[in-house]
Amino acid sequence: MSVNGREYMHEFRTAATKPAWLAGRTPPDPSGYHGRPPRGLPRGRFRAHDQHLLLKTYVATPQDRERNWLLVDAEGQTLGRLATQIADALRGKRKPTYTPHVDTGDFVVVVNAEKISVTGAKRHEKLYHRHSGYPGGLKTRTLNDMLERRPEEVIRLAVRGMLPKNRLARKQLTKLKVYAGPEHPHEAQKPQPMEIHT
Repeated sequence: MSVNGREYMHEFRTAATKPAWLAGRTPPDPSGYHGRPPRGLPRGRFRAHDQHLLLKTYVATPQDRERNWLLVDAEGQTLGRLATQIADALRGKRKPTYTPHVDTGDFVVVVNAEKISVTGAKRHEKLYHRHSGYPGGLKTRTLNDMLERRPEEVIRLAVRGMLPKNRLARKQLTKLKVYAGPEHPHEAQKPQPMEIHT
């Protein structure tokens, strides 16, 4: 008898090496057994009887996904710690329906970006680089300069660095709406406050 590529030659076993139920006892019914198969019972037969117990992994689709709007007040929040939680919300990692290749994340509205907090001397030591593409076209600004000129870009760049580098992540980043002050134009979407773990 061949099961799963292995030969089970019960008739050539001695009585000392046979399982107890093979030495004259009636074998158990595998259809009523839901744990590990008894010793000596071929696993192929057990799996065939228990196929109705298998559950398929849930995979979200663009049709049945649910995307909400979340509101985050960045006043007094640490930049890096806040960015990690925003990135998880954009990807949908907090949901039990998370699917890596489907955008199941929520929209995130961030207000008071200009009042973000950092630790240490990062305001003057953290640098942002960009290049025009021409020789000698490297431009550098400190975090303090960025917060004065474009505070929204500080949070957007921090979140972008915590997302995967692929097309899906670039699409998910478009759901992030950052505003320097306390006002935002998304009242119609009724964003709910997002729980921030500090």
